[in-house]
Amino acid sequence: MSTLHLVCPHCDTVNRILAERLNQQPRCGQCKDRLFTGHPLELTGQNFKQHITRNDIPVVVDFWAAWCGPCKMMAPSYAQAAASVEPQIRLAKLDTEREQAIAAQFDIRSIPTLILFKSGREIARAAGAMSTTDIVRWINSHI
Repeated sequence: MSTLHLVCPHCDTVNRILAERLNQQPRCGQCKDRLFTGHPLELTGQNFKQHITRNDIPVVVDFWAAWCGPCKMMAPSYAQAAASVEPQIRLAKLDTEREQAIAAQFDIRSIPTLILFKSGREIARAAGAMSTTDIVRWINSHI
């Protein structure tokens, strides 16, 4: 039986879960909350690295800002995509205004920008607002 490491979206604790239990709504061993909520996770400078490098499932990050019209338009679609791709993929958001150093580290030049990470490495990126269908299609084409 293989195990996966999953970072809790509530307390940032790394959990070991049997791969075959991934679809059974696993809970965090530390805080007891569900490891998947059906909503994008809010990343910060404090938890970004933990979620990108310690999750054994792919993580897609939406680099956005509150003042960005296309970001606001895409937010509901991104939330719907999160509900449809979990638990095989984690969707997260990073506010580029609050976390400018991380945005600079990944050379974010336009927003919204989606980056797909696997094992801490960037696998793919796409700029511009997308529909739920387009987000899911883009993710699936790179997994």
